[in-house]
Amino acid sequence: MIELYNFISGPLAWVAWAIFILGSMYRLVSMYLLARKKDGSSLAYMSLPYGLRSIMHWLIPFGTMGWRSDPFMTVATFSFHICFIMVAVFLGAHVVFWDTAFGISFWSIPAEIGDYISFVVIAACVFFALRRLFLPHVRNVTKPKDWIALGLVAMPFITGVLAYHQIGSPIVMTILHILSGEMLLALIPFTRLSHALFVLFTRAYMGSEFGGVRHARDW
Repeated sequence: MIELYNFISGPLAWVAWAIFILGSMYRLVSMYLLARKKDGSSLAYMSLPYGLRSIMHWLIPFGTMGWRSDPFMTVATFSFHICFIMVAVFLGAHVVFWDTAFGISFWSIPAEIGDYISFVVIAACVFFALRRLFLPHVRNVTKPKDWIALGLVAMPFITGVLAYHQIGSPIVMTILHILSGEMLLALIPFTRLSHALFVLFTRAYMGSEFGGVRHARDW
């Protein structure tokens, strides 16, 4: 079991990072080439001021009509993303990884706080799942790949909580936690989670079109 742990936390982790980096580069380049081929003129009116204006408005909770139209979704979305980043980047055990693997050292949050934050992420995932089950306008556009993406996000946090509270075999849960995290990382460019790569460009594009062409707000 220790050998498996060493392999998953060592060589397999680097494989996951390589897939993520190369896959992200491929998706970004291919999407740029596709945009230039399908609608090259759209790239000409990309505007940094209008793009940044749109991005900043959408980064503010309830700062747009879209956010204000669904308060529960807004709270869940912002809570999910903030807590996800807090745990993934700033949890003490993860900070040790950043330092060991990349020589990057910064402040960390205590394990107890990370545990509470993980429950927020899991609760948000449950909320997203319930919306897909019970809201017709969401259920009708939900596909199997959407459930896969949600499961990929939830599993590292579920297994992390189980490992932290020593529910089941600690070493097994730790292995599953690392493995699910690596699966999440590697599959980001190739699943619905790729919106993490494109969201700023998409928002900048919309802001540029509405501000520079339609002379209207997009928020």
